[in-house]
Amino acid sequence: MKKRVKLTFPKRSVHMPITYRLAKDFNVAANIIRAQVAPNQVGKLVVELSGDIDQLNDAIDWLEIQGIKVSLASREILIDEDVCVHCGLCTGVCPTTALSLDPQTFQLTFNRSRCILCEQCIPTCPVQAISTNL
Repeated sequence: MKKRVKLTFPKRSVHMPITYRLAKDFNVAANIIRAQVAPNQVGKLVVELSGDIDQLNDAIDWLEIQGIKVSLASREILIDEDVCVHCGLCTGVCPTTALSLDPQTFQLTFNRSRCILCEQCIPTCPVQAISTNL
């Protein structure tokens, strides 16, 4: 099973080897999608956790005991089809090819399951057709 979660670390927990502990202690893989972590600051991490449902739940419980706030990551990239001019600029910055131009129609296509929410496409769009739902 997979769960995409946002972890918010208090200043005192930023130094903890979280992904190591998740793998070693709970057999849970953590794919880091986005990270904002710096010493002596609140840290934020968006990760996709995968493993057995019971192990995932145990790992999330452990994170909360450590003082790490866990919330489901529900943010998504949105594309306004009425505004998009299908220029393809966003496809050049998308690291996962979630955004691509159809070779037949030259229309923008969005593969949501490949998107890692890096948001590099948002400032690249010249007509501001790309945004997030939060």
